[in-house]
Amino acid sequence: MKIGRMILRVCSALALFMGCIAFASCDEQKSYAELLDEENKAVDKFLATQTVITTIPADSVFIVGEDAPYYQLDEDGYVYMQVLMNGDEGMARYNEVIFYRYSRINLLTWAEGGEQLPSGNDNDLSNPYSFNFQNDATTTSSQYGSGIQLPLNYLQMPCKVNVIIKSKFGSLNDLTSVTPYLYTVRYYRSNI
Repeated sequence: MKIGRMILRVCSALALFMGCIAFASCDEQKSYAELLDEENKAVDKFLATQTVITTIPADSVFIVGEDAPYYQLDEDGYVYMQVLMNGDEGMARYNEVIFYRYSRINLLTWAEGGEQLPSGNDNDLSNPYSFNFQNDATTTSSQYGSGIQLPLNYLQMPCKVNVIIKSKFGSLNDLTSVTPYLYTVRYYRSNI
C-alpha cells in the first residue's frame, strides 16, 4: 500500500511539475499576432531608411540604380522592389523557365542590429535555381513563394532587383517562422 501511495504522489508531483513547465513555456512563446507585429516593425525600420513609392509608375518606367526608391508591388505591402537593372529583352512569359541567383538577409536580425552573412546561391555556380513563371502548379515555382516572381510582372529580362518579401509571400519556412527577408536577385533566361 505504501509503495502505491508513493508512486501516486511521485506521479502527481511529476504531473504538477510538467504542468508548470508547460504553462511557463506558453508565456515565453509569442503569438502569431506578436510575430506579425515584429515582422512589420522590422520591415518598417528598414524602409524608414529608404524612399518608398506606394504605386507602380503608370508608364512602367522605374527609377533604376542603387539610390532608386522601393516600389510597393502589392496592395497590402508584403513585397517592395528596388530596381537595380532593367533588361531590354522583353517580359517573362507564362510558364517560361526563369533562372535566378540570389542572396538574402533576415530583416528581423538586421532590425536587432545582429551581424549576418547573406545566404543564397549568388556565389554558387553549381547550384542554379529556376521557376516556371506564374505557374504555381510546379514545385520549383511554389517552393520559394510568390514574392520572388513578382518583380517580373513589371521588368524586362534580364534584370536585377533588391526585393523585400514579408513571410506571407515567402517560402513555407518563412511563412511558418514569420520571417521577412531582403533579397538581391538576378533573373536570367538561361542558366549562367
